[in-house]
Amino acid sequence: MFMVQSSRMECRMKQIGIIAKQNKPEALPIVKNLVAWLQPKKIEVYLEEGMVNLFRPPLAGPHLHPIGRENIPEHVEMIIVLGGDGTLLSVARLVGDREVPILGVNLGGLGFLTEITLEELHRVVERVVQGDFITNERVVLNASVIRRGERMAEFIVLNDAVINKGALARIIDLETTINQDYVTTFKSDGLIISTPTGSTAYNLSAGGPIVYPSLHCMILTPICPHTLTNRPIVIPDDVVIRATLKAKQQEVILTLDGQQGFTLEFEDVVEVKKAEGRILLIKSPYRHYFEVLREKLKWGER
Repeated sequence: MFMVQSSRMECRMKQIGIIAKQNKPEALPIVKNLVAWLQPKKIEVYLEEGMVNLFRPPLAGPHLHPIGRENIPEHVEMIIVLGGDGTLLSVARLVGDREVPILGVNLGGLGFLTEITLEELHRVVERVVQGDFITNERVVLNASVIRRGERMAEFIVLNDAVINKGALARIIDLETTINQDYVTTFKSDGLIISTPTGSTAYNLSAGGPIVYPSLHCMILTPICPHTLTNRPIVIPDDVVIRATLKAKQQEVILTLDGQQGFTLEFEDVVEVKKAEGRILLIKSPYRHYFEVLREKLKWGER
């Protein structure tokens, strides 16, 4: 394992995308203020068409471009995400392997990924526009479902791929290998395969370790294992993990970043490995990772 060094950007931004969680009414005035602040700087702003039409009258300007959400990453040098971690995860999938830096702004909730606060938003954006910012590289995973030798589905995840039994299903068996070496057959409610970024998500709730987000590794965490000696394990990210479902006639779901799902069948193989791309998250210049942990997890409070 080794730590990826953060990288500093030094180019002035000329094209910026804004993506906001649209069911949060408080996002609207923030978007309006951001657009009004960026327009005099002659920065081309790409905003979701649906968001533009929520304003009365609709937002307009010589440097404002309403565009489909899925097309924003190919036109911009950076994306500002207003919402929570779920919104940022969906944007990360949109960005894919384009390596467009993402600035996550927290609009409430826990928010490990969206670490920029509203109070510091304009100060941070001012620095970012001038090229004064540092990005953290985050490992991304490729998760595939293989059924009778055929690759049925393929997903990109930033947090985790989770194999989970349905509400009424019994304990499931997952025969697991790493680089074709047999590890064990987990008898449990499921299995979490997480990135370091996702270590503070479902993995943490299931008793897995917190892993510094720039480490090159994956975490394997059984969910409520039948055998208490089945403990989480941290492994390098240059391996291929395969988990084969050995449970018959049971409802079992593969969930990707908590936002996409795929129903598994008996003998289906879930294959997880490091993806080719990486996600670049813009760091807050006003706090470090351990400060975020203290704030979110209430460390030191009595």
